[in-house]
Amino acid sequence: MRIAAFPKGDLDQLVIRRTKTVFDWIEEARALGVDGLELHTGFFWTGSDDEVDRVGTALAEAGFEMPMMCASPDFTNPDADARAREIEAQAEFMRITARLGGPGATCRVLSGQRYPQVAVEQGVQWASEAISGLLPLAAELDIVLAIENHYKAGTWNHPEFAQAPAVFHRILAGIPDRVHFGVQYDPSNAITAGVDSAEFLEGVIDRVVTMQASDRFLEPGTTLDDLRQADGTIGYAPALKHGVIGRGLNDYDRIFSILVEAGYDGWISIEDGVNGLDELRASADFLRAARDRWFGGSTAVRVRAHERAKQAREDIR
Repeated sequence: MRIAAFPKGDLDQLVIRRTKTVFDWIEEARALGVDGLELHTGFFWTGSDDEVDRVGTALAEAGFEMPMMCASPDFTNPDADARAREIEAQAEFMRITARLGGPGATCRVLSGQRYPQVAVEQGVQWASEAISGLLPLAAELDIVLAIENHYKAGTWNHPEFAQAPAVFHRILAGIPDRVHFGVQYDPSNAITAGVDSAEFLEGVIDRVVTMQASDRFLEPGTTLDDLRQADGTIGYAPALKHGVIGRGLNDYDRIFSILVEAGYDGWISIEDGVNGLDELRASADFLRAARDRWFGGSTAVRVRAHERAKQAREDIR
């Protein structure tokens, strides 16, 4: 298992206000003792080849891999031209992923926003068609599109279309490719969807190719039932806080046992730092201890289900 880090707490500075550069983040991350950095499409302010190459050089000089790219395509936009632009942008981010991460790197993909005027059947169709249409490029680049059980991108007006597990599973089941398409599992986002994070993992473990790790804490005197909305989701309720991994609501012992039993020994990226670098560092310490306890100290990248899918493809050939 290899550990990556993602600066959740710095996204406003890095992506919106642009008062901090990706190069600042790479330098800062040296103190975390992680193996790689998960990048965000918003870290690339121009998207030029020169900028991408400079990011690659900075990563290499700091000793980091780039295993995962955080992209947030909106494939359920009711405007057909807007959907086409989202597909085109996702394709470009996939090329950047391959350029920086090399074979096997993952580029996150989402379904899109839960627009009130878009019916579930229509949204499932649009999202599935968009993702399926990008898979030939993923194969050409030798990367993997990883759909995350997500809540809401920071620039979106509406929550994730596929936040509800039933909708997420419909999209997943409709795209049979297991070589260049899989799941990026986020346990805390399962909580915001109103479901048990370990139970959700059990339902998708055979498709998981990457994982984000974070944790959530309830304000004293608050329960999840207090925060639950009419549709069963919870979302980013003010009483549900970010914090150090392993100290919150997620049952990481159960999560790690499911991963190990399924033969998952891949990348786990820390999505933390909302309360400062010290908490991000503490989360890295937690994952290093978990690697020793649950994965025997392995720093390999082996995902049994994914390897079986690739072998099955070769056998057919």
